[in-house]
Amino acid sequence: MGMISAVFIKSAFDKKDWLDDKRPEIAFLGRSNVGKSSLINSLVGKKGLAKTSNTPGRTQSINFFLINDAFYFVDLPGYGFAKVPGKMRQSWSKMAEEYLKNRQQLKLSIQLVDSRHDPSELDKTLNEWLIFYRKPHIIVATKIDKLSSNDLKKSLTKIERAFPKSKIIPYSSVTGGGRNAVWQEIKAAIEI
Repeated sequence: MGMISAVFIKSAFDKKDWLDDKRPEIAFLGRSNVGKSSLINSLVGKKGLAKTSNTPGRTQSINFFLINDAFYFVDLPGYGFAKVPGKMRQSWSKMAEEYLKNRQQLKLSIQLVDSRHDPSELDKTLNEWLIFYRKPHIIVATKIDKLSSNDLKKSLTKIERAFPKSKIIPYSSVTGGGRNAVWQEIKAAIEI
């Protein structure tokens, strides 16, 4: 993809705050600290668009980014080990599920898994949920630059076994490896 314009539009802490716009949306989901913000920044070539943090649970809202005035990237709150009160974590989960299940504008869900770790039960459950509800999705295995080629091969084999019905794309936000493959999936989903 050539020049990309990317603008943060808003954070939504409640369904009533979601955008009332018919443009297509691409959702990014995964565990806390899996690299959702880094992936978004890497895809658009704009450091700092989506805020990154070493603190799990930093994204506590659904964040909307307008891409090329044509579609949205939607950054969902991370799941898993977020250091937040249980009640708040439940409300995130409920809001994310509501978004994924019923959002008409959603054209593709990009589920991220950290290539350095085995997929968690939460990762597998989310993937099964996406398949059950017939939601178009891909798996992006992040942080591949942090593994040796031998370890990466082993990791990708485990990820493929954990998600046998899903397309898997290895990705590095540092080197941009996998960027074109992810963009191809996005373009196909929004039909541009």
